[in-house]
Amino acid sequence: MSVLAAAPTEIYESGDSALRVVAISEVSEHNWLTVHGLADWLEDCGAEGLHGAVPTYDSVLVEFDPILVSARQVRAFVKLGLLELGRSAGSATAPREFDVPVVYGGEFGPDLERVAQHQGISVDEVIRLHTEKTYTVRCLGAPAGSPMMDGPAFPKPVPRLKDPRLSVPAGAVAVAGRQAVIAPAVAPGGWCVIGQTPLSVLNIRREPLVPYKPGDILRFRQIRAEDFGQYHGLELEPQGLVSADVDCEKSGARP
Repeated sequence: MSVLAAAPTEIYESGDSALRVVAISEVSEHNWLTVHGLADWLEDCGAEGLHGAVPTYDSVLVEFDPILVSARQVRAFVKLGLLELGRSAGSATAPREFDVPVVYGGEFGPDLERVAQHQGISVDEVIRLHTEKTYTVRCLGAPAGSPMMDGPAFPKPVPRLKDPRLSVPAGAVAVAGRQAVIAPAVAPGGWCVIGQTPLSVLNIRREPLVPYKPGDILRFRQIRAEDFGQYHGLELEPQGLVSADVDCEKSGARP
């Protein structure tokens, strides 16, 4: 991931062992590219005392060991990284693409009709809008590396549930506000679940635990409820790759 020049930023101390760097341009895409490009640079620079950089939509939390390095020194690393962003433009690898089969509605998407009614459109239109675009993974959220993405082009933001569920299944495909997400693991949740993918997203034996990273692209594809079981044992992988533990032909899954 690269950017021609960094967006303007503001830097704040966050306790005694972290800095929060916020991109403040008027272009959200520029802000996102800046904080993720900075996070990548900081992860690769090898500076002593830096523990990591956690980017979101427009900010990055830079964690450090205050015994080994001061906040002032880390601030200098950050400023150097921002200057270096433009020099490394064009060196980023191409995003990987993921195909995500989804069963919409019914027991797999209990909030699909609720979303349609709120938007004033049909269930079929909700599905069409959800499947017609491509989604860039903006950042990884909780739980377990959930891919946070800009949502479909619905007429209005989608309100969260008044009473969050105590348990949302792994693979749940959900929307809220202007965002979209897949739940990698079972967890409580207040987003509207409109479908579910049969693919396993989280693998605790893998490092990293999820196959995608910020900048990768996801596409949702509708499948029939009766086909859900055909994907049993398959993991979400970049297009062109299949989990080494699974034989697609035996599983009956379609590419």
